[in-house]
Amino acid sequence: MDFNMKKLASDAGIFFTRAVQFTEEKFGQAEKTELDAHFENLLARADSTKNWTEKILRQTEVLLQPNPSARVEELLYEKLDRKAPSRVTNGELLAQYMAEAAGELGPTTPYGKTLIKVAEAEKRLGAAERDFIHTASINFLTPLRNFLEGDWKTISKERRLLQNRRLDLDACKARLKKAKAAEAKATLWNDEVDKAEQELRVAQTEFDRQAEVTRLLLEGISSTHVNHLRCLHEFVESQTTYYAQCYRHMLDLQKQLGSSQGAIFPGTFVGTTEPASPPLSSTSPTTAAATMPVGPSGAGLAPPGEAALRLEEVSPPASGTRKARVLYDYEAADSSELALLADELITVYSLPGMDPDWLIGERGNKKGKVPVTYLELLS
Repeated sequence: MDFNMKKLASDAGIFFTRAVQFTEEKFGQAEKTELDAHFENLLARADSTKNWTEKILRQTEVLLQPNPSARVEELLYEKLDRKAPSRVTNGELLAQYMAEAAGELGPTTPYGKTLIKVAEAEKRLGAAERDFIHTASINFLTPLRNFLEGDWKTISKERRLLQNRRLDLDACKARLKKAKAAEAKATLWNDEVDKAEQELRVAQTEFDRQAEVTRLLLEGISSTHVNHLRCLHEFVESQTTYYAQCYRHMLDLQKQLGSSQGAIFPGTFVGTTEPASPPLSSTSPTTAAATMPVGPSGAGLAPPGEAALRLEEVSPPASGTRKARVLYDYEAADSSELALLADELITVYSLPGMDPDWLIGERGNKKGKVPVTYLELLS
């Protein structure tokens, strides 16, 4: 019991001495042993590595799992050293809904058949996403976490020990300085000076030993960078594979929809390079799908009942006209059609009995039929 009490008292005394030394340094009342420039650079590089590793790790987690609740759940399972339950990806859930919708709305209808095809593609996309998340977690996230929870904690611990050794060293220097100042006034302090010098030698030895240990750990950050570089290459490789799979799945789906679309809407060339197909780079598929139907039937052919249409006799209806923005370039098939340039504004209107996939377009003193799928009608 007495030994434990003495040890506690000794530890408390050391802690108090360090606190006093640290406080006096902050107020400029005590000298501080400075580390060499190379050591300071190692410390700065280690801190930067730790900070950026944390940021990259957190943002990669968000990329792989945008749902914060799901991330917290996965973290809890990881801390408990238990395997997290398999989670359905958004693509797989969408595929499930589409398949169920097709079953209820009619799997043999054109809409139902298309829903089934898209559902199969979304399911494959979801599976590819699951593989990507799994691969990225193992090859990229896990090494980053291991550094932060392993190597960095060791470095931090040794840095704290080095800080304590430096405080002890500087406290011994301060005591020796005071002892020598007292010795100059009286000869009674000879023993105190010898004791202070001995304590300083011990403190210097412990500081130098701890500084060397810490320096070796900090220099090991170079190996950490090499390891993280390899992991980064593996992450890029897995991401490239994932996006390549997605591209192939969507290309296959586009071809399937193109063949079925041609059977449903003759003259429509979805997913081909025929001139009647709008170029994909002109606008996003979302915009085109949101603003217009799939495409005009019989592009380049006069709709039934309009073969005798004389453009010079056409005039806007009493119900008025609308402005429209052209989405894609369009080359007129004959003199009854109006050629279009992407992003230009034209005036459009419909005539009684006219095919709903076509409108009359006017630009200046020119007019002609235009396909509605190439237009965004403005309010």
